[in-house]
Amino acid sequence: MRRQFSSYVIGALSLAAFAFVPAQAADNAAIKEKAAVCSGCHGENGISQTENIPSLAGQPDQFIQWQLVFFRAGSRKNDQMQPIAEEITNEDVRNLGAYFAAMTPPKAAEDGDPDLSKKGAQVAVGRRCASCHTDSFAGTKAVARLAGQREEYLVKALHDYKSSQRVGGGGAAMADVAYHMSDEEITAVAHYLAYFK
Repeated sequence: MRRQFSSYVIGALSLAAFAFVPAQAADNAAIKEKAAVCSGCHGENGISQTENIPSLAGQPDQFIQWQLVFFRAGSRKNDQMQPIAEEITNEDVRNLGAYFAAMTPPKAAEDGDPDLSKKGAQVAVGRRCASCHTDSFAGTKAVARLAGQREEYLVKALHDYKSSQRVGGGGAAMADVAYHMSDEEITAVAHYLAYFK
């Protein structure tokens, strides 16, 4: 626990060092080159076509910055992300946050199970998801966009929060929310959010 906390503090301090300054006149070619590494998993234009890999397009700038710093500090763990995040600079973090935030988010497909979405909507209201993620579930600042995100990724993320495998940022709030959710509720709310329009 102490190690997780110190990783979190190190990550927070390194992020505070550049204090969410938006990328201004950064070299677009250099940003695209850095982002090209991301597209291998997260998809062209930041829209994932790969199971359990989230779409980045339209995620809030600060949210992306924080996640990169958490991966870089080791407080958030992923075998693919760790070595990539360790190589990026603070400037890269700022630029990548702005780059993906400016992209058009994924459009939700037609909902094939409206009854499951109805159950998921009830879960979202009961768990007060909109109080952090906004009424449109588009996220804001350091809070993730959920609308249109890959369904199986949302299920995985909620299970990771529930089992305390995912930490960092709003992890404490999310762990508390997810801990009290049944598997059926997780399935329903993930479906609802993935198809939310």
